[in-house]
Amino acid sequence: MRVAVGTDHAGFAGKAAVVDTLIALGHEVIDHGVFDTRSVDFPDIAALVGHSLQTGEAERAILLCGSGVGVCIAANKMMGVRACVTHDTYSAHQGVEHDGMNVMCLGGRIVGEALIGELVRAFVGAAFQQEERFLRRVNKIDKLESGRTAV
Repeated sequence: MRVAVGTDHAGFAGKAAVVDTLIALGHEVIDHGVFDTRSVDFPDIAALVGHSLQTGEAERAILLCGSGVGVCIAANKMMGVRACVTHDTYSAHQGVEHDGMNVMCLGGRIVGEALIGELVRAFVGAAFQQEERFLRRVNKIDKLESGRTAV
């Protein structure tokens, strides 16, 4: 799987654990930075990563900032992006399986290296379950995204 990865300066310390885990699992990493701890605006990184999903360059993505919240909000403004802050393994896989989550957002100041590895494994190891109820719900999300009502 091709996975886009991006972080701002506050999430930078956790990026190595994300990338190392993805490579160890045999995934291709598309690294959108940052490459040091100089300050950067998280919406810029979220846009680069989201664009990778929109163009099909990546199949999934992982974003990091200090809390995970900022990159999550920014990423969810992009068409076709379904991002969530996931600091537990259940949400990391269930968000994919039931909700079609394609971006996992992590708080580099909240989760440690060992947990990051577990979260990445749960996220990339999950597949969307094509059950009617999950498809119906994701279709309603798509309607909301396009400005139409979900019901």
